[in-house]
Amino acid sequence: MAIAGEAQDALRPLMFSIAYRMLGSVVEAEDVVQDAYVRLQERHAAGETIDNPDAFAVTITTRLAIDVLRSARRNREVYIGPWMPEPLPDDDEDPAHRIERDETLSFAFLAVLERLGPVERAVFLLREVFAYDYATIADIVGRDEAACRQIQHRAKQRIAEGRVRFDGSADRDTALTDAFFAALEAGDVDRLVVALADDVVFYGDGGGRAPAIRRPMHGAVAVARFLGGLVRRGTRAGVRFERRSVNGAPALWVRGADGALLSIVMVEFDSGSAQVIANQLNPDKLGHLGEVGDLFALMGGDPAA
Repeated sequence: MAIAGEAQDALRPLMFSIAYRMLGSVVEAEDVVQDAYVRLQERHAAGETIDNPDAFAVTITTRLAIDVLRSARRNREVYIGPWMPEPLPDDDEDPAHRIERDETLSFAFLAVLERLGPVERAVFLLREVFAYDYATIADIVGRDEAACRQIQHRAKQRIAEGRVRFDGSADRDTALTDAFFAALEAGDVDRLVVALADDVVFYGDGGGRAPAIRRPMHGAVAVARFLGGLVRRGTRAGVRFERRSVNGAPALWVRGADGALLSIVMVEFDSGSAQVIANQLNPDKLGHLGEVGDLFALMGGDPAA
């Protein structure tokens, strides 16, 4: 059948869900969805019959996302500091962004996906997240079924090496998240140490475009002291905080005195404490959320913000 109007619009969330997980970028995912949508419209305008619209949309979206990853691979290899995904607010009002939030949408999981090559990532996501059979996956990525099974096996091994297991009930514990964010907003080092896991890891993604640490920081005491220092400096500069979840996890939006977004602090909990924290400061990855402030100016050019 032909695909048009509401039927095409209904495919957008599925297409975005695949593209965002593949790319870890809201902006790039939207571009891929738009390109895929144009191709759907072209097929419709040509009067072509599409027996399975969902499968057609998934195939186009996945192949376009693979192409984007291949072209961006060099840039990501030389990326300055840790790479973290673009935040996707849980309360995003865009109908195309209303996708199911689960572990595979978390910032920590998307970061681990960077271990995989473009085709590996496609095979892994299509199998693990979207539950497609190998015959379908093979057709989408242009490999045979046996090769896809091998790719999936290797991908799962590589993911397991860097994957952090999270307690979903802890993520939903309001008292736990409130205690952590209250300590963070106050810059209270002692309370932060209590809220952090002993082996907590802190990442800062500035991408060379904002002041950020270039290597992950480990340990409750070191991370607590660092965060406490940042909050004290930010308070003197008039920053304010807004609690608003992204990627299915609690987050703290940091804004300047003028309301411009400076960073988003994302946190994953496990066994009653904060296990992984990521501070997304790269303005290129925050621009889709509104006006972005100049963190270099605010922090006086300090690279360890």
